[in-house]
Amino acid sequence: MARSFFLVLFAVATLLHGSAAQTRHMVGDSTGWTIPSDGAATYTTWASDKTFTLGDTLVFNFTNGRHDVAKVTKSAYDACNGATTLFTLTSGPASVVLNQSGEQYYICSFGTHCSLGQKLTINVVNGTSATSSPAPQPSRSGSPPTASPVPTPTQAPAPGPSAEPVTFTVGDTLGWTVPANGATAYASWASGKTFKVGDILVFNYQSNTHNVEEVTKENFDSCNSTSPLATYTTPPARVTLTKSGAHYFICGFQGHCPAGQKLVINVTGSNATSPSPVATPPSATTSPTTNPSMPSPAGSLAPPPLNSGAASLGLVGVSATLLSLAAAFFN
Repeated sequence: MARSFFLVLFAVATLLHGSAAQTRHMVGDSTGWTIPSDGAATYTTWASDKTFTLGDTLVFNFTNGRHDVAKVTKSAYDACNGATTLFTLTSGPASVVLNQSGEQYYICSFGTHCSLGQKLTINVVNGTSATSSPAPQPSRSGSPPTASPVPTPTQAPAPGPSAEPVTFTVGDTLGWTVPANGATAYASWASGKTFKVGDILVFNYQSNTHNVEEVTKENFDSCNSTSPLATYTTPPARVTLTKSGAHYFICGFQGHCPAGQKLVINVTGSNATSPSPVATPPSATTSPTTNPSMPSPAGSLAPPPLNSGAASLGLVGVSATLLSLAAAFFN
């Protein structure tokens, strides 16, 4: 009897351990957390075939004093801005438990490491909701399910374009420096982009080695920095485009502009858009055959959304059931 009891307890412990098991992801695998030789594509490729679930752990392997791990917002991630972080880990290997679903953004805040590709974005999903699909809702009128064609959602308005400003990192991984191929480097970078009023330019460079000066066309052509319209000396420099037309930027350090450290862009229009029309919600008596936002009727009620608390209750229920079986051995 005692042996049977211990076998049941072992089964309960095994079940709980297996249910709670999570995955440890070694960021970059053998590459570790460093400046990658092929830029940001290294960590994008690493993350592309992985599923990150609540409770999983990211492990960043790096040399102390040479790198760190900073969790940041999307805007700070896009701009490689490590000035304000959600948190920063300075001792490697650093472990980060994924306790929040959705997009997560990580960078190295050392110098230009982020601009050179030491950055990672992942999408964290709830493991329970990712594997279960809720049943369709029944008719609000309580009528039995009948075969009916799936309605076509023709009443919903088409979404309008995003009104959010775009943040551009000048030169991308090159940053703001004296380019090896002259002024064509920044001309090529700007050629495929559309700049609008409200967008932001981010210039990444080493402090006291470069600066950013906005100048007139004449001073841009002659690389004259004697009377700039604006000067930025602290990296990363963020320049908000407040008016349309041509904008001219150079580095005011001697010899840098003639060597190609100059940028001209054309700013058009504005990111502001009129709000999209809001669809009128259906009345309480609308049946699913005419409500395009409701799935086809079925005979079962849709379960409530699963979350970590529900998953925990499920484990408790399983444990209680198995312990009840154990108690049965003694009755």
